[in-house]
Amino acid sequence: MPLLVMKFGGTSVATLDRIRRAAKRVGREVAAGYDVIVIVSAMSGETNKLVGYVEETSQLYDAREYDAVVSSGEQVTAGLMALTLQEMDVPARSWQGWQVPLKTTNAHAAARIVEIPTDNIMAKFGEGMKVAVVAGFQGLGPDGRVTTLGRGGSDTTAVAFAAAFAAERCDIYTDVDGVYTTDPRITDKARKLDRIAFEEMLELASLGAKVLQTRSVELAMRYYVRLRVLSSFEEQSDEAGTLICAEEDIVESKAVNGVAASREEAKMTLISVADRPGIAAAIFGPLSEAGVNVDMIVQNISEEGRTDMTFSCPINQVARAEKALGEAKSAGDLNFREILADTNVAKISVVGIGMRSQSGVAAKMFKTLSDEGVNIKVIATSEIKISVLIDRKYTELAVQALHDAFELEKA
Repeated sequence: MPLLVMKFGGTSVATLDRIRRAAKRVGREVAAGYDVIVIVSAMSGETNKLVGYVEETSQLYDAREYDAVVSSGEQVTAGLMALTLQEMDVPARSWQGWQVPLKTTNAHAAARIVEIPTDNIMAKFGEGMKVAVVAGFQGLGPDGRVTTLGRGGSDTTAVAFAAAFAAERCDIYTDVDGVYTTDPRITDKARKLDRIAFEEMLELASLGAKVLQTRSVELAMRYYVRLRVLSSFEEQSDEAGTLICAEEDIVESKAVNGVAASREEAKMTLISVADRPGIAAAIFGPLSEAGVNVDMIVQNISEEGRTDMTFSCPINQVARAEKALGEAKSAGDLNFREILADTNVAKISVVGIGMRSQSGVAAKMFKTLSDEGVNIKVIATSEIKISVLIDRKYTELAVQALHDAFELEKA
């Protein structure tokens, strides 16, 4: 039998009624001749509630027990989904991560998938099971303890299962009906994309698009898993949602396919750093060790052997960055006059695989922002992306102007 992976997020299984609606979708795929692996998240709000219980019980909690608690949300959903399918006369059973077993590293609360043996589930398909309902987000560590994959980990679970079982496709059901050219809450001209390349989706996910977890897109790109993002609240046609696929599956791409905005950014500048070989390593080594995720980097022109170094990072990592750099200065590994942190910035990015073959994207982006009176603080580019830091108060204006300039409302 051909095999399909279907993943239902928290809002899609938030109530028993929504679980029934999701189960009907699964039943239709079974009737169409598929064996189905269903990956489920915890019911909406459940994981936050469980995390709250842990934090209220112990501020310095054991990460292994944290995983034992928070993984239970997905187990409940898996059991309820299997029961619902059974009531529909669809042969189904639930699987917890350790029963598969989905093997992971030992990094509790942030484990990575090592292996998904297919023998156990395939044996049950051979015995007549039509649907395996698997608890997402969880696995089994080398010490035999339950692990979790980090928030949003059910997306990663779904893609990993699709790769391991060579599924025909992996359908991700969520509360949006696909991937849009930009956030529809910012401009009503945002258009749903029928297809988007893995690389473009990876950039958009890393830039703040909440549709898919970044790790899941990385996995899909590595193993060529065809992903489809669909709404669990709307009736679907065969062409519904957005297909995330290899670049060669897209006939011709526009220079820009999406505009992303992230308000959770900060710009940090080290004033008067010694301009010498190894200074970048002296700055970014401690930041890496402290777990600070550095993105854009700019070094100013040197004057009298001193320079300024600017970089961006998530706003919630500013204190961690200041502490790491302060400790490096105290230890004598780094010398600078002061650290300036600007937490009132936003990162605006245009993304498109068409940039590889079409020129003028940067010029058009910069002129558009200039015409709107938006000053650019930092610029960073890659093969298919251009990002800028601007004052946060101009976020909506910048997104709307760029969306119009690149005519993204047109197919």
